[in-house]
Amino acid sequence: MTAASPAQPAPLLDVSRTRQIPFWRLVLVELRKSFDTRAGFWLLATIGILVALVEAIIMITAIVNDGVVFFEDFAGTAAGITSLLLPVLGIILVTSEWGQRTAMVTFALEPRRSRVVLAKLVVGAIASVATVVVMMVIGIACTTVCELLQPDLTFWQMEWWIPLAFVVTLTLSMTVGFALAALLLNTPAAIVVFFLYWYGLAIVLFVIADLIPAFTDIAPWINFQAALEPVWDWSLDSAEEIGQLAVSGGVWIGLPLGIGLWRILNAEVK
Repeated sequence: MTAASPAQPAPLLDVSRTRQIPFWRLVLVELRKSFDTRAGFWLLATIGILVALVEAIIMITAIVNDGVVFFEDFAGTAAGITSLLLPVLGIILVTSEWGQRTAMVTFALEPRRSRVVLAKLVVGAIASVATVVVMMVIGIACTTVCELLQPDLTFWQMEWWIPLAFVVTLTLSMTVGFALAALLLNTPAAIVVFFLYWYGLAIVLFVIADLIPAFTDIAPWINFQAALEPVWDWSLDSAEEIGQLAVSGGVWIGLPLGIGLWRILNAEVK
């Protein structure tokens, strides 16, 4: 009777010397995923089409009625429109992994989930900057047409800080949607909660501040939109205003984003 052969050791896959995926490559992948899906593509297309359509209506109305045209007005109108839709892109960046069930593949290729989340956030910031650039291009085109048709009523004046204010405020509003998406990990729920959170809660706090004078001094510390007003005017020059922005931003962005990040890092991927 022959002796039993010793058990063979299980094969091991040594990946200790494998180089990690560069962060810039993660950003490029997430950037492509932001417009390579039907939801992402049509959201970006809707933002561009809606801005162009509204700007064209304003331009035609001003030309027909011999109205005064300011380049700053075109830029401000575009900022108002994009502030409604850009946070939805931040939501889709997060929830698409879980709604389309691609999280297993993503986190298998990059097990450090925090790097993936950070790459998504960077893509959201890039999208905010790109949106401001597109806004300015459309505004320049409309103002140029008005300049050709009614040069005496067209003015190009715009403060130098306005594009920077747009970038900061749009990026922050996008981050609010991003934080809620990380917290909920569900696209429809995150979109509904964002509009209730960003607009409904802010309106309630503004109303309370109007009804209760004592609440006026407290509101900027808990109402992020109130704290953002000096940023829109680019007049954030006091320690109190900076503190209000930091504290309210921590409540509106930091708290849901922190809880959402913990949830993503610990959620079971199915």
